[in-house]
Amino acid sequence: MIADKIKNARTIKKLTQEQVAEDLNVSRQTISNWENGVSHS
Repeated sequence: MIADKIKNARTIKKLTQEQVAEDLNVSRQTISNWENGVSHS
């Protein structure tokens, strides 16, 4: 599942949700939602 892949990639690189959010120019909450499979479409 994509949520698992996102979280695994982040943890392998030892990045926080905050760091990933900054790199992607989104909020930390967005990263959390992605990792938890939450979608607001």
